[in-house]
Amino acid sequence: MTKTAWLFPGQGSQHPDMMADLLTAYPPAKERCEQAAAILGWSVIDCCAGRIGNLDQTLYTQPSLFLVESLLVDALKERGAKADFVAGHSLGEYVALYAAEVFDFATGLRLVQRRAELMNAAGGGKMVALIGFDREQLQGAIASTPNVVLANDNHPGQVVISGLPAAVDAVLGKIKVKRAVPLNVSGAFHSPFMAEAAATFATLLEECTFHEAIFPVLNNVEPEPTRDAAVLKARLRSQMTGSVRWVETCHALAAAGVTQALEIGPGNVLAGLVKRTTPEITVTSVGTIARLESLL
Repeated sequence: MTKTAWLFPGQGSQHPDMMADLLTAYPPAKERCEQAAAILGWSVIDCCAGRIGNLDQTLYTQPSLFLVESLLVDALKERGAKADFVAGHSLGEYVALYAAEVFDFATGLRLVQRRAELMNAAGGGKMVALIGFDREQLQGAIASTPNVVLANDNHPGQVVISGLPAAVDAVLGKIKVKRAVPLNVSGAFHSPFMAEAAATFATLLEECTFHEAIFPVLNNVEPEPTRDAAVLKARLRSQMTGSVRWVETCHALAAAGVTQALEIGPGNVLAGLVKRTTPEITVTSVGTIARLESLL
């Protein structure tokens, strides 16, 4: 029997038109956008239209993506779709937990809003995406350089390193890399340097009620499927300082028998990562209601 995973992209997949189809083709979207605006204090619709904020700024990106992806989840469920496993990349993990009914929309959005605020305020760090490198050489360079970590293990040929600027530059000086792309972020996300922000976030997290997941969830910091609410909360607590182990997530899904996946959200970033890591899993991107209806 075919097993299916639902995958949720994170920051970087956003674009100004990502709400357009939902607003015209999915009636519940308007009410959900109003609910989100009441929580956030600003409108995702207005942000996407360029009337307020900056969609590419962490503060606005993360809540906007959570709203869009959660609406697509609702539309899928209304049509009877189910997943065997769910997983999300960084921010996308929050949508995976929402899809698995670990928490409701309002709880998830409040968590994402606070996460975005803390990450937006972080400073003193640097992140660089590396494409085309010798993995053993990179691991050796990181091991011998204090204050830098492997933050995102995206696919065998693409990772992100994170840490203090001097340490990140030192690693780049020790390895050969086809391309190094500095990310437009202020902090060293997914590294121990987010510990203060993570501690502040943990206070809000502890106040939230988590329920047993209806679908097994693979977390970024521990890509082993679980439904256990306490385990899921503990893993989410570690996410801000821990690495996004996406390569291991892909292999875990393949080992569990997953042969097809839906990338639920804007763009097709995860489809590319999965294809390069586990080509036996076919990924279909679902970013609009029209696309969703063509599959069901």
